[in-house]
This record gives sequence, structure tokens and C-alpha cells, in this order.
Amino acid sequence: MMAYCDYIADTIEVLLRREMIDSESCGDAILEYVGNPKLDLHPTEGWFQSTMKTIEVTDVNGKKYKITIEEA
Repeated sequence: MMAYCDYIADTIEVLLRREMIDSESCGDAILEYVGNPKLDLHPTEGWFQSTMKTIEVTDVNGKKYKITIEEA
């Protein structure tokens, strides 16, 4: 069965970036940084471990968040 972690992570990233840009133009910015989705790779060997993706986000106060998309 297909897993759609890539699609979901990409959609979340695009929408968060759009929200960040739109809110900056209105002066209501809450987000300062939205990172690209990162793969779940082995820390030393670099091979693909799972379909999980993570997105790092930082708010205007410098607080960092990690959004995780993974199969249930």
C-alpha cells in the first residue's frame, strides 16, 4: 500500500511558507522560519530508515518546533 508522507510533508511546508509570507505583509507575522522536509536517514550510514519526514519551524520569538509526518 502506498504511503503519502512526502506529499503531506510538502503540502504542510508550502502552506506554512504561504502563511508566513502573507502574515508578514499584514504585519501579523508569527512564523520566522519554515525548513524543508527532511528524510529519516541513518545517522552515520545515511541509508533510508523509514518514510517519516520532519519539518523544522521557528516562531518570531525564536522558539523552535519540529513537525513529524509518519505512518500510523
